[in-house]
Amino acid sequence: MSMTARILTGLASGALIGLLLAWLDPALGTRVADIVQPFGKLWLNALQMTVVPLVLALVIVGVNTASDAASSGRVARRAILVFLAILSGAAAFAAIAAPALLSLFTPDPDLAAALHHASGGAGATAAVAPSSWADSLTAMVPSNAIAAAAASAMLPLVVFALFFGFALTRIGPDHRNKMVDFFQAIADAMIVIVRWVLWAAPAGVFALILAVCARSGLGMISALGIYIALECVLYLAATVLMLPVAVLWGGERLRRFATALLPPQAVAASTQSSLASLPAMLQSVDRNLGYPREVASLVLPMAVSLFRITSPIQYMATACFIAWAFGMDLTATQLATGAALSVLISMGSVGLPGQVSFMATNLPVTTAMGLPPGPLGLLLAVDTIPDVFATVGNVSADMAATSVVVGRTRAGYPVVDDGSGPPA
Repeated sequence: MSMTARILTGLASGALIGLLLAWLDPALGTRVADIVQPFGKLWLNALQMTVVPLVLALVIVGVNTASDAASSGRVARRAILVFLAILSGAAAFAAIAAPALLSLFTPDPDLAAALHHASGGAGATAAVAPSSWADSLTAMVPSNAIAAAAASAMLPLVVFALFFGFALTRIGPDHRNKMVDFFQAIADAMIVIVRWVLWAAPAGVFALILAVCARSGLGMISALGIYIALECVLYLAATVLMLPVAVLWGGERLRRFATALLPPQAVAASTQSSLASLPAMLQSVDRNLGYPREVASLVLPMAVSLFRITSPIQYMATACFIAWAFGMDLTATQLATGAALSVLISMGSVGLPGQVSFMATNLPVTTAMGLPPGPLGLLLAVDTIPDVFATVGNVSADMAATSVVVGRTRAGYPVVDDGSGPPA
């Protein structure tokens, strides 16, 4: 049985037992929830303990990876700028759309209380987010990076990691390579620990969902359904929005580009892997769009390695859902902070499997927005369900980004003109 199937089995069985207890004997359900809750919290703590070193290492390595890619030429530098621009747009879109969509539903008051108990009570609440733009600005740069790491203050920790990563690009290659290898080793070790912890995920998710459902009844099940629907809608919207990106920014023709998207999208939907879709993307841009191979063969592999448009969307959707479940209203400052951090985090975590990276990528954004991280353990269990829509969106964004880079680079390469594309 695959890891996803095991986790979903734990989720389903825990939810079923919790709902039966809530229906047959609520008092007994509360007592059982009190018994199993520490085991779920123990599993959640084991996941959270890897986040600080993993995020620090991923950002530092990611900065140097992007720097190496950018140093390979003008096309690579242009591609990275296009990736950052599209990621920023995706994060801003999710920061606006997710709260708007969630406002269509009314959260269950019992759900917030149950999540509060299952997350460990008051101690699970994240630090209060800065209340003004001035506080947010001054909080970005840590006065003590070690203290920021100890306090799990993720935004200043990421800012420090960015400075450190860029500083490594300015020192000698021997020392730089040693440091990058060191942090890559840290990241690899943390990933091993995460995989160990995920082995116990069915039991941890079982305990978490049982405790919540025993206290809130069907409220948690309906909330998880809303979360899944929210992610699917946002991923589909991002996929559709890649069409105007290619047309308006890349200079493509709508019909031609939409037709070229279909084969890679079909592979993405069937494999749920952007890497497995890369050959189909290369073939489609060559045969259907006539892009210069010198550009496409560089940009598309870079996109698969560094660029995943649904990542910031997922981080913002998750944070907004947690705020909605707890009945919290997010301010513009919180949304802007989360959107900016989600772009930075997404560039360093593209190569990691979703379940491995879920806590390390979502927790920094959630805590930076001043939200309780406790529900992340439950959301991890169901996040794989919308994955097919996420992969299709990522592949569509890879193609759109390539069209933009090609549109800005055509003058330097021979162009295949079949009469249907934009002028060279």
